[in-house]
Amino acid sequence: MTAVTGETPLQGNGLLGQPLDSREDPQLLRGEATYVGDIDLPGTAHMAILGSPVAHAKILSIDTKAAEQLPGVLKVATAADFTDVMPLPCIWIPGGVESHFPPHPYGLPGSRPVLSGDTVRHVGDPIAAVVAETPRQAAAALAAISVEYEPLTVVTRADEAVAEGAPQLHEAVPGNLNAYWTCGDKDRTDAAIAAAEVTVELDLVNQRTINSPIEPRGAVGDYNAATGEYTLYASTQGPHNHRFLLSALVLGIPFNKLRVVAPTVGGSFGTKGYLYPDMPLVLLLSKALGRPVKWVDTRTGLMNSTVQGRDHRQHVTLAGTRDGRITAVRCTSYANLGAYPSTIGPGVATALMGRSISGMYDIDAAFCEVYAAFTNTVPLGAQRGSGRAEAAFLMERLVDRYASEIGMDPAAVRRKNLVPKEKFPYDNGLGWTYDSGDYQLNFDRAIELSGYADMPARKTEARARGKRLGVGIASYVAICGVGPSTRMSQEGMLGGTWESANIRVHPTGEVTVTVGSASTGQSHGTVFAQVAADELGIDPATVQVYEGDTLKAPYGQGTYGSRSYSMAAPAIALTARKIKSKLVKAGAVFLGVPEDKVVYADGKVFEEGNEQNTKTFAELAMAMWYGWGLPPEIEPALDETTHFDPPDFNYPFGTHVAVVEIDELTGETEVVAYTAVDDAGHIGNPKIVLGQIEGSILHGLGQALMEHAEYDPDGRLVSRDLGHYALPRAIDAPFFTLDKTTTPSPHNPLGAKGAGEIATVPPAAAVVNAVVDALSDLGVRHIDMPVTPEKVWRRLRGESQ
Repeated sequence: MTAVTGETPLQGNGLLGQPLDSREDPQLLRGEATYVGDIDLPGTAHMAILGSPVAHAKILSIDTKAAEQLPGVLKVATAADFTDVMPLPCIWIPGGVESHFPPHPYGLPGSRPVLSGDTVRHVGDPIAAVVAETPRQAAAALAAISVEYEPLTVVTRADEAVAEGAPQLHEAVPGNLNAYWTCGDKDRTDAAIAAAEVTVELDLVNQRTINSPIEPRGAVGDYNAATGEYTLYASTQGPHNHRFLLSALVLGIPFNKLRVVAPTVGGSFGTKGYLYPDMPLVLLLSKALGRPVKWVDTRTGLMNSTVQGRDHRQHVTLAGTRDGRITAVRCTSYANLGAYPSTIGPGVATALMGRSISGMYDIDAAFCEVYAAFTNTVPLGAQRGSGRAEAAFLMERLVDRYASEIGMDPAAVRRKNLVPKEKFPYDNGLGWTYDSGDYQLNFDRAIELSGYADMPARKTEARARGKRLGVGIASYVAICGVGPSTRMSQEGMLGGTWESANIRVHPTGEVTVTVGSASTGQSHGTVFAQVAADELGIDPATVQVYEGDTLKAPYGQGTYGSRSYSMAAPAIALTARKIKSKLVKAGAVFLGVPEDKVVYADGKVFEEGNEQNTKTFAELAMAMWYGWGLPPEIEPALDETTHFDPPDFNYPFGTHVAVVEIDELTGETEVVAYTAVDDAGHIGNPKIVLGQIEGSILHGLGQALMEHAEYDPDGRLVSRDLGHYALPRAIDAPFFTLDKTTTPSPHNPLGAKGAGEIATVPPAAAVVNAVVDALSDLGVRHIDMPVTPEKVWRRLRGESQ
């Protein structure tokens, strides 16, 4: 259940800020949406991929003869079939430092081959592909492929991978170290820690977790021999980026010969923005067989092949005064990149985490160092809140430890150290410059709504019921709105991060908006129509939004990093303003008055002071379509495009408060109340954002209480399916109290900040802080995630975890 305060629209100006129903929901609820799995082209054959059963080994031989003879089998492919296909590239490297990657023919950072032919480096590493008439026949043929391996030593932890004597994964990466990356001022921070009145230290494990969208990945490849054109239907966040990377850097085909289409995508949470071997495989095998080839992953397959998240081992230190002033924070982190660098994994593990460790606090000295290493695990990628969630966890755990050490209330310590609003824009000393905020207002609102002052009495009442009640606070700042392109290049991004939008007005007055972004379930069609309709003063029902198809949409970057509303929506707004500007110029002709006397308002132009002399939007659309009487400087028709590249990122923020009850007999932890006050600037559709906030919180609670991608010493994933990997269910959702503050960003014309993943950033810290609070009288100072009932039960009985 959710209690939501502040129901008044945030902007209160036209359509933006109005909680319109999602136009996408009906087809989703009725099961009428088209996912990759629903695409059945005439003559489609089906692909299955053989993944390695061992984590690290030399491939001595592969025998496919028996598989080739099975009923329905059309082709069995191995690495030997694709010697002219380039490996997948990595496009986000740790910026500003020396880094090491597997090679790529173009001199770029390489990632992995389409199929491994000599060495496998994690369980699930693809080594062969079968195409058959049916999915069942393809899957059955996998078992008939005989592979001989020479086992190699396995390493699954980043800190162990960079230790002397560790097994080597890639010849081009000495000591498995992708990069040693730093930010902040080391000398200043070390001096502040040495001079501090109080220091606290923690060893933290931000455990690896598995992204679990409701739809696993899928791909359909269709090659047209007559035209030499390829079409890829894929469950992807970035169809335009995938088109470029696949055509130019993997297949080596002309850019114009590849079309990428993202149909309905059933969630992503960061997993579907990457190149995976299945994408080039379905295209290559379609060409080889002369018919479409389809692949849809299984849940177990997803867990062994789709990028995983988090996975840092950290030693962290906070320094401060006896009266609660934080003077320094330091972090040493070992980040596990997995067996190969995913498309953007190294940037996720370094900049997004390291530059974010100071959170909402005004700290004089900060330093972070990251050892990014390769191990025999599934490659690391983004997961909702990636980097920022790990940073918030370490900082908020440290603040609670510090408060305990000096005998000060955790809320009071936080309040004393918040960045004051007069300091914005604020340089956090680690590489981010926060754009705007009123952290004090936001923090106080969360504390008030949570009933924080009543917690002592509630603890007493809970103990009478055999429960231990604890309260935990976590504040955060989340870098979002990925762009600007130049700034991202400094962080090691090998490409642009701007966004684009086109608006075309039809002669009927109806409007088509096409954007480079690509929805993975965020109701873009609803919200982007609101933006265009609000700017143009028209009914949003007359606005159609197209995205996710490289044939229809302009080039764009896609959906990731909570960027769609603060990047694509401003591009739409700016394009709509170009349309309005053109209509004002044309309106002077149609109305017979000077341009400075033409007013555009409420979807029409009229003469200033004489609203009887007017033209409606529909009339203007038709007039521009005909183009009669227009002077040479005004082109007929209404068709405009904008490419938006902001001056800087945007920085949403907030404070969350979790209240837990622990059963003293079983150790079971229940989140009984959860308060979240987030600030995402001006919000386009509060109803959509509310759903994202709720889902994000539950995602974060999952990591805190139950989720863990656990590997055994041989590199096999223990949590290989949903019978071994726990996810939050409806029964695990607490009662939410949600509110917002509104601090517009100056970096885009809508004043928007990212919202889609921000509420995933603080929950793990808030919940663990609450658990430790509930157990503090037993001398418990920390407990590793996930906080399982067994761990808590042992702590209740005086055992270490």
